[in-house]
Amino acid sequence: MEQTHTTHQGAATPGAQRRVLVVEDDATILEAVSARLRAEGFLVQTAADGPAAVDAAEAWQPDLMVLDVMLPGFDGLEVCRRVQAQRPVPVLMLTARDDETDMLVGLGVGADDYMTKPFSMRELAARVHVLLRRVERAALAAVTPRSGILRLGELEIDHAQRRVRVRSEDVHLTPTEFDLLVCLANTPRAVLSREQLLAEVWDWADASGTRTVDSHIKALRRKIGAERIRTVHGVGYALETPAP
Repeated sequence: MEQTHTTHQGAATPGAQRRVLVVEDDATILEAVSARLRAEGFLVQTAADGPAAVDAAEAWQPDLMVLDVMLPGFDGLEVCRRVQAQRPVPVLMLTARDDETDMLVGLGVGADDYMTKPFSMRELAARVHVLLRRVERAALAAVTPRSGILRLGELEIDHAQRRVRVRSEDVHLTPTEFDLLVCLANTPRAVLSREQLLAEVWDWADASGTRTVDSHIKALRRKIGAERIRTVHGVGYALETPAP
């Protein structure tokens, strides 16, 4: 098997075949997802329960995980917590229920995106590619970081260190949440549509992921304060700033 070298950010080096760990206890779905990702050119390893997933992630060092929420042993949320404690890994979470609570908890423990079953293999493959491109862009930004700290009242965004503080207290954001916040902060008070945010943050060309945007906004509000992000119903979101 070809060895894949990764940067400290978890992105594969140029030309390397990237590794995807697929964790799913339904054998039919596991085989279908694995076959599609192998056809897309990825190296794929699989696990069917929580403990095996954590062990495989530690031993194999994947570039991305496709992770089912409901697993034997312990669930995907616990898998995500344990794996992210070892090293940052982009996670696409799969859930059998259209349950917003599950989605928000998943985002809160470090998942970057989610899909609700049933899903199309084409869309899953597209989202895997999008997540990996975002990780590679973040790795490049770490080498040539944007300088300066943006302060919007009590909210502080440090681009170089990819850190956020509220009232001088550090706030832990996932890579996706940080990118979403920066996108809103680039044009404070301006309303950005869900479609614009999907294009800018997720590289997603159509509107099929608008609920992904909504769930990430809710997770972000819980961390930086709900009052800082304004909803414009039927349009999108705006980052509020203190009056001059």
